[in-house]
Amino acid sequence: MIVAKPNFPEFMSAPSGSWPDFLVSLGATRASDGHDNHPDFAPHPDAGTGFLCGLGHLGVIEASGDDAAGFLHNQLTNDVQGLDLGHAALAGYCSPKGRLLATSMVWRSATRVFLALPREVLPGVLKRLQMFILRSKVKLHDASDQWVAIGAASANFDATPSVWDCDTDENGTLIRMPDAGKLQRLVWIGTPEKAQQQWLAWSSQLPATSSSTWRWSEIIAGLPQVVEATREQFVPQMINFELVGGVNFKKGCYPGQEVVARSQYLGKTKRRTLLAFCDDATAAAGTEVFSSADPEQPCGMVVNAEAGPDGRMACLVELKMEALAASVHLRSVNGPALEFGELPYALNAET
Repeated sequence: MIVAKPNFPEFMSAPSGSWPDFLVSLGATRASDGHDNHPDFAPHPDAGTGFLCGLGHLGVIEASGDDAAGFLHNQLTNDVQGLDLGHAALAGYCSPKGRLLATSMVWRSATRVFLALPREVLPGVLKRLQMFILRSKVKLHDASDQWVAIGAASANFDATPSVWDCDTDENGTLIRMPDAGKLQRLVWIGTPEKAQQQWLAWSSQLPATSSSTWRWSEIIAGLPQVVEATREQFVPQMINFELVGGVNFKKGCYPGQEVVARSQYLGKTKRRTLLAFCDDATAAAGTEVFSSADPEQPCGMVVNAEAGPDGRMACLVELKMEALAASVHLRSVNGPALEFGELPYALNAET
């Protein structure tokens, strides 16, 4: 069994060097796109039974000050003020039209609130949030280099907590994520020094792999993530965000709240997100999909897409539910056909 939260022996001191240098010393490769601060490993062929990866594609916004929780509570789709120290949650940030600008994971310490979200959307989200601080006693800053996130998955974790439980101690914060198939998943967040210790504690039992494998596991778990290519494309219900706990309909106002509430309570939801598979390696977030029943206009869009350990592309695809009466294809009706699978939660398109 793999210990989910190992106790670091007293003799296990932090290796010297920065977090990126540490990963490179273990075989990770620095990105060619200038993102030297989060090198990545190559995909591992055995990752389907468990894996370990750095989550360098995620950044962290840190909020501090007396009004930190209240401020974010009034900006995000979930209840931040009611979030206790023992739990994490998903939350969205919407435009006034109810379209998602970002999706994030939220957790708290005694004095701060943290948001983990894709680095590519973080600068825009941070800038927009700062516009609305006004007289609130809150400070927001990009803390991506101060906090390192590690993802781990295994079918053999020992004594893992319940989903979304959040456990913080002097070593870091451990968050239990929803399962991806038979894989139990954990995210650990801590300082770069402690991250090196955590990595060494897990790496003897789990193979290191690319962060794309973590993103694949998010797709299998049915957890959507808004990236730059899909910014302002979806109302939360279109990507099942309320079904995975990302929206609280009792918390009061936030940007776009009226649109989101109206989508929830006025009739049947006509668009949802489904799990799909294909053999086209070019499938990507933002790719339009077409139904053979109506070939002239797109019926939906790929939300996220990543290659799995078996080489097939796994996708979350937002589309009109009526399009499922015919075949659905990438880019055009002449494009690759999508094979739909089952999400790990009830879709309940009637809500």
